[in-house]
Amino acid sequence: MKRKSIISVLLTGVLALSLIGCGSKGNTAGDDKIIKIGVTPVPHKEIVEHIKPQLEEAGYTLEIVEFTDYVTPNEALADGSLDANYFQHIAYLNETNKSKNLDLTYTAEIHLEPIALYSKKYKKVSEIADGATIAIPNDPSNEARALKLLEAQGLIKVKDGALITPIDITENTKNLKFKELEAAQLPRVLDDVDAAIINGNYAIEAGLNPSSDALVIEDKDAEAAKIYRNILAVKKGNEKIEKIEALTKALTSEETKKFIEEKYNGAVIPSF
Repeated sequence: MKRKSIISVLLTGVLALSLIGCGSKGNTAGDDKIIKIGVTPVPHKEIVEHIKPQLEEAGYTLEIVEFTDYVTPNEALADGSLDANYFQHIAYLNETNKSKNLDLTYTAEIHLEPIALYSKKYKKVSEIADGATIAIPNDPSNEARALKLLEAQGLIKVKDGALITPIDITENTKNLKFKELEAAQLPRVLDDVDAAIINGNYAIEAGLNPSSDALVIEDKDAEAAKIYRNILAVKKGNEKIEKIEALTKALTSEETKKFIEEKYNGAVIPSF
């Protein structure tokens, strides 16, 4: 009987340890002092690196995980490998939640990176020739954003809708052609097309400033631009965790705002 009791206690201890292990696997969102955040390189990683001292003063260690695509950071956030990510705008998060059945949200709007039209061939939008090829992002939210930018310049007309594509163009008097590419590829093809609409982060990384180098830039004050503000994303239910609140506070501090304004000179615009 005594031997059975000892065995029972041992088995109970092993089971408890295994449950603790299972409970902690893939879950980084507890109230510990380590914050694991996923970012893309520019400007997100640079901004997050800037807030490290603020978080250290508050007692937190910031672990930065760099991604070079728009898909993996949300998957990592959803499976608990990250506490938060900072790389996307509201429209992209909404589309990803819907298409991938994720349950992500955000705690704050941090900045806007105006999307813009660039060309090494033309100096003005009016110079764009009949039959010109324009490269645009191929992810749904940014593709729609690009087409609406062209519509605002009178180059095309499109149907109403949040996620329009080239098949939704209703008027194309210049017979423009569109090359749909992953957003990260757009700066690399600028020499090979007549023009390209490039996301702000990839433009900056390629040495382009939308304020000075673009033919036309998105209107940052337009109501439609609000859904393209970049955000701090987290899993639903984790918004009020202490370390997430500390991260949000650091990213929306006056010190961070000043850093963004001085470093990016209009290529990145604070939204808080």
